[in-house]
Formats: sequence, structure tokens, C-alpha cells
Amino acid sequence: MNYFRTAILLAAMTALFMAVGAVIGGQTGMAIAFVIALAMNAFSYWNSDKMVLRMYGAREVDERSAPGYYGMVRALAASARLPMPRVYIMENDQPNAFATGRNPDNAAVAATTGLLGSLNEEEVAGVMAHELAHISSRDTLIMTMTATIAGAISMLANFGMFFGRNRDSNAPFGFIGMIVIMFLAPVAAALVQMAISRSREYEADKLGAEISGQPLQLASALKKIAGKAKLIPNMAAERNPASAHMFIINPLSGERMDNLFSTHPSTENRVARLVAMARERGRAAIPPAAATPRGRSGPWGSRGRSGPWG
Repeated sequence: MNYFRTAILLAAMTALFMAVGAVIGGQTGMAIAFVIALAMNAFSYWNSDKMVLRMYGAREVDERSAPGYYGMVRALAASARLPMPRVYIMENDQPNAFATGRNPDNAAVAATTGLLGSLNEEEVAGVMAHELAHISSRDTLIMTMTATIAGAISMLANFGMFFGRNRDSNAPFGFIGMIVIMFLAPVAAALVQMAISRSREYEADKLGAEISGQPLQLASALKKIAGKAKLIPNMAAERNPASAHMFIINPLSGERMDNLFSTHPSTENRVARLVAMARERGRAAIPPAAATPRGRSGPWGSRGRSGPWG
């Protein structure tokens, strides 16, 4: 079912890309856009994970450079019965994380230094289990590919506005059509991303809590990340908003229309579901978000390149 849904959603993104091409250049523009979309889909399938990791300046770590973080991911991957993913750290003060890769055998997880430095060990484990849940459910392929295609749709719409419509084309709406498509195409791409991401976040929360065995710690982590993400900008995400749906919490500041078209469900709803899940397991109420913080030193060592986080 995931493969069928992936094909449908990618077809929708491709059709939208072709529609932008048609408005800019008529039938010729649509044909060119179709060829570009096919090439982009093929390229994205094999390389989108590398592109996203490079976009965020992620550096790969191993057991020697980040023993605590790497060992945690290895233990969680074993619990989830997944192959060991590649493990990355992003130098970013905003606490956040994402997973990428076309399948479980070619997957990667990435966490920011802000996440590793501001959450305690159990909360970090809850976050990384959530990301492994995306890998287990094979969400990462479509999440990464739609980030690439949505960004291309926005770029193509802007290209049309700057360079104008080919007068010899048979595009039906002319300059007015380009103005409309400039606004509607990114919105439509965002709506597709919303359809992809929101339900998958709930499922990843549930499966991630099962992998880690700590639904309340994941709930606590979500509250902390959401609170800090509003205060600490993620400039790489602001420059590439089409990739925002990949993160566990929306990394965008919301200064534009990010909240209106957020690809993430409300943190309060996600926390409530995790609390209900814990209660079903006979757990106590959620601990305060500030409980057992791990500062610059603690059971996982010092922050930065010299510590076990890498």
C-alpha cells in the first residue's frame, strides 16, 4: 500500500510540475516539464538523501567519534529489527532531527547539536526511535523526494515570473496565468506535502514509542523541541522550506505562511496521543518538560566535537 500511495503522490507532484510548465510555455513547456520531471524523479530516487544531508551540512559520525549517540541508534535499530542506518549530526542550535533514504538498507538519521545538547538521554532516544519508525514504514523515500520536487515547483514558478511567457506558445492564460500559478503552485505542493506528512507523523510517534518503550519521554521531547523551535531559527530550513516536512517538528519560524500550511500536526495533539498510549500501558502522567535536563556535562559527556555526540 505504501508503494501505491507513493506512486499516486509522486504522480500528483509530477502533474503539478507539468501544469506550471504548460502555463509558462504551453504544450512545449508542458512536454519539457514532463521530461524534466521524469529525470528529476529518477535522480531524486537515488540521490535525494545525499542532497538533503548536504543541504543541512550534516556530517557522518561513527562509534569512535560519537559513541553515545551512535550506540543509542544502533540499539534502537536492533529493537526495531532494522539495518543500522548511517548516523549524522547537523551543527544547528535548533533541536530537531529527521530521517532520509530510499529504503531501510540505504537510510540515514540526522540530529542537530541543539537536540543532542538540550534533551536528556531518554528524550533523545524517543526522538531517534521516531525517526527509525519513518524508516521502518518506508516513509523516508516519498518525504525526501517530495521535498526535492516541491522545491523545483517553486523554482519553476519563479522562473516563469522572471522570464515571462513565450509569446509563440499556446499557453491559454498568459501573464495573468503565470501570476496565478506563481502563488497556487507552491500552495498546491504544500498541500500535497501536508497530505503526506501529517498522518505519517502520528504513526511514527506511535511506532517510535513502541520501539523505545518510552511514550512519555517522546512526548516530553516533542514539547521541548516545539518550544525551542519557535525561538531558535533554522536558517537552512528557512532557505529550503520544501524540506520542512522531513523534521520531527516544523523547523520554520512561521513568520510567513508556514503555520497556515504546516506539514506537521499540532504538538498538543501528538502529546495527547502519546499520553493516552502511556496510560494504556499503566504509566504515570507526563513528566515536566524541564525534568532531568542534560546540560553541557552529564551521563553522556560534554557537548561539541570532543564529547561522545561527536
